[in-house]
Amino acid sequence: MEPQNIRFGGGVERTFLNPIVLVVIVIAGVLICFSGRKKALAAFLIAGVLIPADQILYLGAIHFPMLRILAFCTLGRICWLKLSGKGRVFDGGFNGIDKAMMVMGLFIFINGLLLWRVWGELVFQLGNLSTILGVYFSLRFLIQDFEDVKHGIRVLAGVTAVIALIMAYEHLTGVNLVYSTLGGARASVLGMSINRDDHLRAAGVFGHPILAGTFGGIMLPLFVGLGLAHKKDRNYAALGIAASTVMSFAASSSTALFGFLGGIIGLCFWPLRRRMRMIQWGIVGALVALHIYMRSPVWHLISDIDLTGNSSSYHRYQLIDQCISHFWDWVLVGTKSYASWGWDMWDLCNQYVAIADQSGLIPLLSFVAVIVLAFRYLGKARRSAEDKQQRLFIWALSASVFANVVAFWGVSYFDQTIVAWYALLAMIHATLVSVRRARREDVLSEPDTLLAPAIDECPGTSEVPSFAVKS
Repeated sequence: MEPQNIRFGGGVERTFLNPIVLVVIVIAGVLICFSGRKKALAAFLIAGVLIPADQILYLGAIHFPMLRILAFCTLGRICWLKLSGKGRVFDGGFNGIDKAMMVMGLFIFINGLLLWRVWGELVFQLGNLSTILGVYFSLRFLIQDFEDVKHGIRVLAGVTAVIALIMAYEHLTGVNLVYSTLGGARASVLGMSINRDDHLRAAGVFGHPILAGTFGGIMLPLFVGLGLAHKKDRNYAALGIAASTVMSFAASSSTALFGFLGGIIGLCFWPLRRRMRMIQWGIVGALVALHIYMRSPVWHLISDIDLTGNSSSYHRYQLIDQCISHFWDWVLVGTKSYASWGWDMWDLCNQYVAIADQSGLIPLLSFVAVIVLAFRYLGKARRSAEDKQQRLFIWALSASVFANVVAFWGVSYFDQTIVAWYALLAMIHATLVSVRRARREDVLSEPDTLLAPAIDECPGTSEVPSFAVKS
């Protein structure tokens, strides 16, 4: 049966806000609004990830999770910066990922209104839109260059280490220190470690053990890349690698382990980086051949995957199968009836299916476009990079994107895990802009080879012609 809290019109009916969380959120908000960008980024990442999503301020029938409040603080700073004209809000301007995110967020908003057509949906979708675009563009503002990228990963290494300690204690004792201490809307469920088939599943600060383990898995490649590219950051990298490994295994989740393995596999493809197009088409061809050969559809292979002994892989297969079978039910604006398609079909533990069933085809295509553009920008950045260390780091970012793509098949990011995903997208653009700027500066700093021939072609002038610099 579908839980009451996720039905339309469900949710908490009062404030759940621990005084400790209130103090932390006030400090973080002040730092975000008034400190330098590095401190603001650290405050956003630390508070955004460590504060559970069920800490909610309830005002006038409107829910304000703490992550949304952090986003409002950052957006307020962006508006002030824009109105005062003291600097650029987004270095490098708007990019394709920004546009795809805006299309996805706006059509989720519009399609939700068209589907439900009630006043309560407007309130819900406004909150949803403020979370999607607010958190994403907050991180785009806070992560603008390569130094911000490295600083963000260092902060995430420390955050991951804290969560790993919490999850290790929870896995060993069965007590979740965060939820049992802070309380919250879901403290009665997550105050103790979830036991499934005699496996303790630690959730840490997250809304579910699967998301906790997934967070560790998708962080692993970032820490590996930081260690490979920068020797002075190897202590941070080692701490992050150890912590992300603990998180992935303490969750006792196949989805988390597949995200973890996805990141490792992505890193291992570095020697084959020049043959990736051939490998990609080879995988597509193999899947088509299997689909033709198998009695069941090729996505039935998901039902045979189990790494922990407590997997619900068949449920994941059914989600995909029912989504495809009911394509015409959800294609326009989503559907209300997906929960009736089979046993536990309300549990949309697949990011692609969740977007499709609830919002329709355009948000799904926009989400896929975000992933495609992320890989494309990373490919451009790698080809523009000056040295092997930079290229290794960029490849690690690609491996992290791949880890997310794998994890999306087994879970939807409904809590603060979106901070890791949106931060990664912001890091991708910041890395591309920084690499291209560095290359442009190197080109312009070589007048003997680039500017001199252009000057010689214009005798009789003492000034460098404009086309000489552009060349």
